[in-house]
Amino acid sequence: MPALLLILLSFAGALLCALTPAHHVRRLRAMALTTAIAGLAVAICCCLRYEPGTLADTLRVDWIPSLGIQFLTGYDGISLPLLLVTGLVAVCGVLFTWNLDHRANEFYAFYLALIGGVYGVFLSLDLFLLFVFYEIAVVPKYFLIATWGGARREYAAMKLVLYSFAGSALVLLGMLALFFASGMHTFDLTQLARADFSNGLQVTVFPLLFLGFAILAGMWPFHTWAPTGHVAAPTAASMLLAGVVMKLGAYGCLRVAIGLLPQGAQAWAPLVAAVAVVNIVYGALVALRQTDFKYVIGYSSVSHMGFVLLGLATLHETGLTGAVLQMFSHGVIGALLFALVGTVIYTRTNTRMLDELHRLIERMPGIAWVFIVAGLASMGLPGFSGFVAELYVLLGAWQALSPWIVVFAGLGVLATFAYTLVKIHEAFFTPRDAADNGEPAGTPLPGLSLPELWGCALLLGASLVIGLKPGLLTDKIVPSLKPLLERLT
Repeated sequence: MPALLLILLSFAGALLCALTPAHHVRRLRAMALTTAIAGLAVAICCCLRYEPGTLADTLRVDWIPSLGIQFLTGYDGISLPLLLVTGLVAVCGVLFTWNLDHRANEFYAFYLALIGGVYGVFLSLDLFLLFVFYEIAVVPKYFLIATWGGARREYAAMKLVLYSFAGSALVLLGMLALFFASGMHTFDLTQLARADFSNGLQVTVFPLLFLGFAILAGMWPFHTWAPTGHVAAPTAASMLLAGVVMKLGAYGCLRVAIGLLPQGAQAWAPLVAAVAVVNIVYGALVALRQTDFKYVIGYSSVSHMGFVLLGLATLHETGLTGAVLQMFSHGVIGALLFALVGTVIYTRTNTRMLDELHRLIERMPGIAWVFIVAGLASMGLPGFSGFVAELYVLLGAWQALSPWIVVFAGLGVLATFAYTLVKIHEAFFTPRDAADNGEPAGTPLPGLSLPELWGCALLLGASLVIGLKPGLLTDKIVPSLKPLLERLT
């Protein structure tokens, strides 16, 4: 029951915000922050009371019995890290949009509804219910970008929704195929995992489910919605897109496609691994060529999600553990980078163009050093979660796939080092003739506000804690992977 509170609190908060007049900005801000903090507190509580290897807080209520559909929720060690990262990003998204006042009631209503949909996906143990929550999250994404976004926001919002619905259509086809082929008259994921699907059916249906979910995970060549959507989205929405929405797709690939169709996963794993390497290398190289700071972070997200896909393709304990860790790691660091570029730096300089930024290390030293640390954490600096996650993925790929896969993925790691260091140098250490806003180039700029400082501390702190003690998550992840690994063998 406590886990169900994550869904109920988010949708209740969304409803209260929607019913509150727009001019009560302080009240709306407090309601949104309180709801997000309550969700994070529940997620932490779930983490502390979780027994590794179990399915916790299950709730089963018949919904449409004639179709075998239930309201079935619960969580295990795979979904738990994603509940935590959703709570963290939800809180920090409010903190980094502290000064938002334009139609604040609608903004926070859509924001909390999106978070409720995300929690619902991670808690669903019924495939149809998972699909419903997956679709619920699409509508708020559109309105957040189309209403509060930047340049080309309508185009970016529509592109994101079209890609999402295209993927959903594939997932729906795969769901129906499994429902009828199982002969069990149920969408219960725990029962479908025990169904005796033929090898031919698994090989045929797996690409429908995996590709349908992987589109939202930013898989090449269906990734183009991601940089466009990230850049056009308002800060809180881009934090959610990078931090948790892309993880919905990766989670679906693991929980549904691989979890229900292990033989199909084994047949398609080499192709998935090859595409994942393209994701890693391509995203990093394109990020290196960008001049818009937000596009740099957008394409870096495509590259980092490639490590998630590579970990999934290993079908190996180490690689799959790394994939889940990378979902958490990129969730917190990606969200922080988007917040720093989209709000903290942009509101002070009025530009995201790297060739217009003048030695920000002198003009905003505190902010500059926070970004440098976050950039290094994203790059895989030892001590942060990204290093541990990528290490697990690469070790798993070496053991289960081929050393050559690791070599090619390593080229992406080198490209990541390159774009991170080059873009940090361009933004913070390169002198320009004049400041971007017409003021003298050396004019000091305001430092971090208190809400921004709390947001940075939470996200960086989470990455540091898991980087120094990954067992806090891996001890919960690995036992929950055991049933899947047994089916793979």
